[in-house]
Amino acid sequence: MTFIPEKTIKDIVTDFLGSAPTLEEIAGYRLPEDLQIRAHDLLEKNKTGSLTPDERAEMEEFRQIDHLLTLVKAKARLKIKAQS
Repeated sequence: MTFIPEKTIKDIVTDFLGSAPTLEEIAGYRLPEDLQIRAHDLLEKNKTGSLTPDERAEMEEFRQIDHLLTLVKAKARLKIKAQS
């Protein structure tokens, strides 16, 4: 039996970026709904102080990817605006 690990948020985002999306697709990109729900759940657990160490690491990965996506999307929007 072969174990196939779940895709991480990094896998999902890099798969998207590696698919050569247009600037418009980048600017409008949102994480899949299941990841949005997971991020929200982690934030709620963080508010109550009930995150496990693994969940804290997962939340930090979400934070880093969110920051990166914010920058990439802002640059895509600037390029779109410059092309107009």
